[in-house]
Amino acid sequence: MGIWQKEIITTLLLFLAVAIMSGFTGHFLALLFLLMLSIIIHQVLQINRFEKWIRTGGRGKYPKAKGIWEEIYYHVYRMRKNQKIRKKKLSRMIDQFRRSTEALPDAAIVLGVNDEIDWANKAAREVFGLKTSDKGQRIPNLIRFPDFIRYLRAANYKESVVVPSPIDNRMILEIRIIPYGAGLRLLLAQDITQIKKMERMRKDFVANVSHELRTPLTVLKGYLETLQDMDDGLSPLLTNSFQQMQGQTERMQHLVDDLLLLTRLETQQKKTECVKIPDLLQQVCTEVDSIGIAGGRIQLTLESNAHIVGEEQELRSAFTNLVGNALKYSPDNFPVTVRWYQAKESIILSITDQGEGISKTDIPRITERFYRVETKRAKKVNGTGLGLAIVKHVLMRHDAKLIITSELGKGSCFSCHFPVKRICN
Repeated sequence: MGIWQKEIITTLLLFLAVAIMSGFTGHFLALLFLLMLSIIIHQVLQINRFEKWIRTGGRGKYPKAKGIWEEIYYHVYRMRKNQKIRKKKLSRMIDQFRRSTEALPDAAIVLGVNDEIDWANKAAREVFGLKTSDKGQRIPNLIRFPDFIRYLRAANYKESVVVPSPIDNRMILEIRIIPYGAGLRLLLAQDITQIKKMERMRKDFVANVSHELRTPLTVLKGYLETLQDMDDGLSPLLTNSFQQMQGQTERMQHLVDDLLLLTRLETQQKKTECVKIPDLLQQVCTEVDSIGIAGGRIQLTLESNAHIVGEEQELRSAFTNLVGNALKYSPDNFPVTVRWYQAKESIILSITDQGEGISKTDIPRITERFYRVETKRAKKVNGTGLGLAIVKHVLMRHDAKLIITSELGKGSCFSCHFPVKRICN
């Protein structure tokens, strides 16, 4: 029998007893009033007892009671016990998280809704110079670099930001913020000083080697031209050898020029002006057509007269590479469409061909230096493997991105998306 059934039966028996007693005494209402009053007093006393127990936090064993109150005490006691178990588990998880993050080699800081520091690990205290008393301080008051403050305020955490350490300018940190929970964020900072140093050494090496190669290449080209002028054509072997040597020398010259251009893109400061893109595209298409690459295949469509802030020579190099690639990797009788238009959030240059296409596995890698897709072609396609790397760097310097869509056997579309904030008059 359930506890509620017992309570109801007990109450009914009490009312029955009152009815029987009133049959002898003739005072039914008075007896009923006394019964109700005693029941109310009993419940008030139990409520008061229960409230006192709850007020103390429900610690220890619950008071002895009977009937429904015993069940109430028992259920509350069990809930409190389960809550304590969950609290202990949560405390252990938090302790494990803190111990694991303390052991991380990268700095980790938990930021609150208002950019205040809620918690920081040992690495964060070391690279940012944080103290225990800095808890609750707003992070912009401690890391005051303009690039970091702009990154924090923009709330666009898809990319990272690189800044020096506040306590050591020689240490370079890459900072990334990861949102989680209700307005909370996790700031992660990695020491990339050695990586930056190696990148600088690589850039210096490539720049120095490229510069050193220009002089011997110029000498070789000069002697080859002289020998070709002296060639009387009587020896086909000699003539063919000169032609191959000339072709390889020119290929090496293009490679050196592209390496030098990449070095300049990586190291030189940005020089910006308002570039008339429609005019520039017309010049690029005319130049490519004039050297016999296009053969009248370029279809230029200018749907926007928008100009953008940028560096004209860099953009010319990027556009020429894209148009040249589309022509080289598509059949001679198929058109190449060059389209300049404005979308909702960007101004776009798309270059579409109907060539051999690119596989999905190759698309993420084709902007790497010297990467070339290995496929069997009817004709040999010359190139240095640096064209799309140059395009990527030029677009990065213009806050733009390159989006590639392609299907094998049907062609490719290379789209340069420039942010509308770069539009100028």
